[in-house]
Amino acid sequence: MEVLIWLGAGISLLGLAGLVWCILRVWKARRSGLEDAALREQVRRVLPINTGALMLSVLGLMLVVVGIMLG
Repeated sequence: MEVLIWLGAGISLLGLAGLVWCILRVWKARRSGLEDAALREQVRRVLPINTGALMLSVLGLMLVVVGIMLG
């Protein structure tokens, strides 16, 4: 079950990297001084990636927990 734990940790790290990317992208858009409509468009584009990265992190953590419980 050690493989399951490491696989889950890797998947969680990928999700975490996606979340950091989303944060940096929106932060950059806010600092660029865009108008309200343009800023909303940037956030709208990032939202599905943010949700997917969060789901990936959760699935990875679930794999880690399952691996610990079975191991």
